[in-house]
This record gives sequence, structure tokens and C-alpha cells, in this order.
Amino acid sequence: MSDEDDEEPAVTLGAQTPVEGAPLARVTSRLTWPKEKSEIERLEGDSIVRTPEGPRALAAILEDVDETYFQRRQEFEAHVRAVVGTGPVPTADE
Repeated sequence: MSDEDDEEPAVTLGAQTPVEGAPLARVTSRLTWPKEKSEIERLEGDSIVRTPEGPRALAAILEDVDETYFQRRQEFEAHVRAVVGTGPVPTADE
């Protein structure tokens, strides 16, 4: 073992700020593609997703998505982002 193991990290990480919900990419990574909208809702509809307006259930977001079949994960994520938008996600304290 070297003396370097006892040193602090090279980068200060700062205080952790809690964020409610899961990133969309984490939710979609649990699925296989292609997939129907109804199947996504059945499998992951209860998942809470981070959005710029705060955490939302994926099932509620899917109500505003017009497409019913997604060939690829990227296609699905693009439709979801068109509904929820993009931008900074509020922390749990906000």
C-alpha cells in the first residue's frame, strides 16, 4: 500500500443535494426495445421520473405522448422530453 491511499480525493465533491425521482435514462435502461407504450406503462408506469418541473410518474407523462410504439430507447426518450421539456431539475429542498 502507498501513502496515496490515505490522502483525500483530488476533487472535492461538495455536499450532496437530494433530487427526487430517477433519471429517465435509468428507467429506460431497464426495458428492452422495441416496446409498445402500453407495455412501458405496465412495466414502469409507477416509476417517478425527474423533470424540470419536479418529479412525475411516468404513467402521467405517457398520457401526453401521442406515439404508441417505439423502435428504440432514444426515440422513446425524445418523445418524453418533448412532453416534459429539458433543463435543470429542482432539488428536493426547492
